[in-house]
Amino acid sequence: MSAATTDTGAGGGAQPRVALVTGAGRGIGAAVAGRLHRLGLRVALLDRDEDAVTALADELDPGRSTALALAADVGDVAALEDAVRTVSGVWHAPGVLVNNAARTVPGSVWDIGLDEWDAVLATNLRSVFALTRLCAPAMRERGWGRVVNLASLAGQQGGTLAGAHYSASKAGVLVLTKVFARELAPYGVTVNAVAPAAVETPAVAELGAAAVSVMAAGIPVGRLGRPAEVAALVAHLVGEEAGYVTGATFDINGGVHLR
Repeated sequence: MSAATTDTGAGGGAQPRVALVTGAGRGIGAAVAGRLHRLGLRVALLDRDEDAVTALADELDPGRSTALALAADVGDVAALEDAVRTVSGVWHAPGVLVNNAARTVPGSVWDIGLDEWDAVLATNLRSVFALTRLCAPAMRERGWGRVVNLASLAGQQGGTLAGAHYSASKAGVLVLTKVFARELAPYGVTVNAVAPAAVETPAVAELGAAAVSVMAAGIPVGRLGRPAEVAALVAHLVGEEAGYVTGATFDINGGVHLR
């Protein structure tokens, strides 16, 4: 176990760092959880799909000493509070938080009901606000922490393919990332965002083959991204060598958005 993946415990000894990954049941979240676990972190996998996170936790560590499955909907703040308490009780408070869970509802901006709008923002944006506030105090006290928020190209360009409420929520994630980065920078806690374009995930596949084909044709590298590529970027940002990087948004989009 390297110093980059260990914290100093209450007794002074080194112990593996704890990462909490939301939306870990499939796609990017599952790839991130797997990557961090392979790097030596203890990983708490949170998803509303209990079967999916249970299967992944069993795959990562059948003994369940380094992988923990948590069934919770990120739109339910009380459930998030319970999840953080559970992780802290089993191991210790997370030193790494990856806010990945998101909901897409394709359709015209004119067809979005207010309840649907609120539900999407609760999942995609309010959860980032709530969970960061739950996890950051322990990071601040420890003097070390990493938060990575999954944003989206849609939040940068105002795309509507995944729903206008999805784009609005992801734009909010970008701003919230900067707010928390400023607040936590003096305490050794970094907060960054990763903004993928279309990635080969179940959520993207659900948009239909025609939509996926159109997306791929519009990407300069000629293909969709892969979850493992996003996970590699996240892994770098939560590492020791990324301590001077905070409040930034990292594009991973195959060249479709250059700046």
